[in-house]
Amino acid sequence: MSARADLRRVVRAYPTLLRVGLAEAVAYRAEMLVWMLTTTMPLVSLALWSAVAETAPVGRFTQRGFAAYFLATLLVRQLTGSWLVWELNQEIRSGTLSRRLLRPIHPLITYSAQNLAAIPLRFAMTLPAAVVWLVVLEPGAFPRSPLALGAGLLAILGAWLINFFTMALIGSIAFYLESSTAIFDLWMVAFMLLSGYLVPLELFPAALRGVIHALPFRYVIAFPVEIFTGTLRGEAIVGELGIQWAYVLGAGAAAILAFRSGVKRFSAFGG
Repeated sequence: MSARADLRRVVRAYPTLLRVGLAEAVAYRAEMLVWMLTTTMPLVSLALWSAVAETAPVGRFTQRGFAAYFLATLLVRQLTGSWLVWELNQEIRSGTLSRRLLRPIHPLITYSAQNLAAIPLRFAMTLPAAVVWLVVLEPGAFPRSPLALGAGLLAILGAWLINFFTMALIGSIAFYLESSTAIFDLWMVAFMLLSGYLVPLELFPAALRGVIHALPFRYVIAFPVEIFTGTLRGEAIVGELGIQWAYVLGAGAAAILAFRSGVKRFSAFGG
């Protein structure tokens, strides 16, 4: 009965949490713009790879193909990004997390609302890039059927959840260390190299592709990008969705357990 009551409380409170989060995002729009500018590396990669493809295609990628790929990468990154690891580190160190723990809503739910609420603002700021992407995209590549479009949106949600839970997991290490941002920096290096963020994964040597496809990084960038650029279709999408959401469940379980364990330590030391 308690679990049902908690669920009803979350459902009732979540719209309010989203409104508060959106108001904060608008109030701190300058900081939001700075954060967005730090996630524009796909545009740098676009310039580099377009120069390479000027004389001849690279694999299947022409200059137009690279433009479609990296603009889609930029949009997926903006729609699935999270900053929880830095906020969690700061609140654990300062002790302000204790205020969240006194509220009837789990802190991770509150954090998720704050992160999700900023997505409309981020999308509005990247709308010009979205328009350009639709123009350069090959005709017929964008998923048009409701099922394909729904699969693409589900892949976007899955990518956001993997990012959020990974940040929650790494952020929870700050309950035990002075800061866990150095660990997150290592994750980010692997993310940039192995997610398709800087280099399309199909341009990697064939011997490495199988290993890369088995790691979670692909499912936060390359997988949704491949759906929306028409590279991945039909039954292949279903199988990949299953793998992505297995990572979502695994990351979610690990993040919740790590946070719960860390909170016990936090409370024991008077946090």
